[in-house]
Amino acid sequence: MQRMPTLTALMTPFPYSIDLHASAAEAKDMMEAHDIRHLPVTDAGRPVGALSERDILRAGARTSLQNNVLVRDICVLDAYVVELSERLDTVLLHMAEQHIGSALVVRHGKLVGIFTATDACRAFGEFLRAQFPPDRDDTVA
Repeated sequence: MQRMPTLTALMTPFPYSIDLHASAAEAKDMMEAHDIRHLPVTDAGRPVGALSERDILRAGARTSLQNNVLVRDICVLDAYVVELSERLDTVLLHMAEQHIGSALVVRHGKLVGIFTATDACRAFGEFLRAQFPPDRDDTVA
């Protein structure tokens, strides 16, 4: 019998994060520099929210992202936070049902990772490829 993968195996461990009081421009620069689309938002090192590339794009449509726009003004403060021990199927189903793009993963309240829809798609693609290896004749004409 196969075992279900864990969040630990699929999440991005020790992700970059941004302080709640940082500028949105700083967050945008960090995302671009590290080629990421989600940032955990922290306050005094404690996870309090999440900021997505989409949040930044929406804010940029309203303003030029000057330093007066702060992360706290545009982030999601009620982010989906899960304990490291949470079952993967529970997290996936909750993310799908609530249309959530990421989950902040904590251990005893401390941020230890981020699990995104991209992580889920990558894992599912790898699972499918292992279950159904591509035939060499599967090419499209």
